[in-house]
Amino acid sequence: MPTHNPTTADTQPSKNQSEPGFNTRLVHPHADHDPYGAVNVPIYQSSTFAFRNAAHGAALFAGREGGYIYTRIGNPTIRALENTVAGLEGGCGGIATSSGLGAVAAVYMALLDAGTHMVSTASVYGPSRGLVEQHLARFGVQSSYVDTSDLARVQEAIRPNTRLVYVETPSNPAMQVTDLRAISEIAHQRGCVLVVDNTFATPYLQRPLELGADVVLHSITKFINGHADVVGGIIVTRTEELQRRIRPLMVNLGCNMDPHQAFLVLRGLKTLGLRIERAQQSAVQIAAWIEAHPKVEWVRYIGLPSHPQHELVRRQMRGFGSMISFELKGGLEAGVRLMDSVRLATLAVSLGGVETLIEHPASMTHAGMSRPDRLAAGITDGLVRYSVGIEDVEDLLADLEQALRNA
Repeated sequence: MPTHNPTTADTQPSKNQSEPGFNTRLVHPHADHDPYGAVNVPIYQSSTFAFRNAAHGAALFAGREGGYIYTRIGNPTIRALENTVAGLEGGCGGIATSSGLGAVAAVYMALLDAGTHMVSTASVYGPSRGLVEQHLARFGVQSSYVDTSDLARVQEAIRPNTRLVYVETPSNPAMQVTDLRAISEIAHQRGCVLVVDNTFATPYLQRPLELGADVVLHSITKFINGHADVVGGIIVTRTEELQRRIRPLMVNLGCNMDPHQAFLVLRGLKTLGLRIERAQQSAVQIAAWIEAHPKVEWVRYIGLPSHPQHELVRRQMRGFGSMISFELKGGLEAGVRLMDSVRLATLAVSLGGVETLIEHPASMTHAGMSRPDRLAAGITDGLVRYSVGIEDVEDLLADLEQALRNA
């Protein structure tokens, strides 16, 4: 299946060579070099940092000097990751957290007060929704969940006390795409902060801050790290004011990243572009193959012309990514047989790694949602989520073919 190459502008050198390409920035993100010549950022595995004298310590705590005090507050290895991802997203600064949900929690708690309201994507990552509905609601936070690809529904859902519009695009796992430029205008006209979960796309394929978002966050467990060996999250803000609102909340929650985590993510990040390109090439081919299979009821992949927001994707994103959702004609029972029959794909939650993963959202990642809410969000009982890795595409197709014979 032919596809455009939306990353060409990033991979080609600029005319005046003043702005390196995206992959160059992944490999060489740091302006400051280690004084000992280390090629990679060292792991500063220290809980605390010594002061030159009492006055220096007091100046650091007062914010009169820059430096490091305690790793929960800041750490050189973690800061390197924060600055790298912030640069890739085009933000003013990053805030690394111990998990993706830690990033979500820090944003919610910093930007929502008791009695305020949030509008969010209905098919958002299950725990992101559960955190509000099951926990923050006890403290008076209200929320509404709508198909944010329908801008009229977003307009209708915003109330006088709405303070936050929280969008995941493409959404997990319904693969709905929201027009970020349009929704940012709606949010700002109504006095709301727009937060975008960019986990599925990464800054390699989509930069929400350039389209009007105020905050971007990621579960860096997924594509950014890419090797299924680290759990982490990161927040990038467009303004210093938002940075000052969110970072202290993260520090006080104690959901900071560990230096060794940060080191591993920096290592994984270097190959982000290569991994996405390889997996995306396979996903385009696999999605077309699934769509043509007689046992398949439907498939949702944003790179297929049949996807309802395909043209928006071509305008807003630099590629299609590697996430596919589909349902077999036999529904849940057939999907279970498929998942139990694959030999190469791994039956496991998470996504965005070098290995191909398959899972069942209704009973796994989104099991905390009620069935009516799941169906309203487009998450049917038979939906199967397939995260394409970097294996040879011929092997992945053969694996699906033999599994579908059993389904």
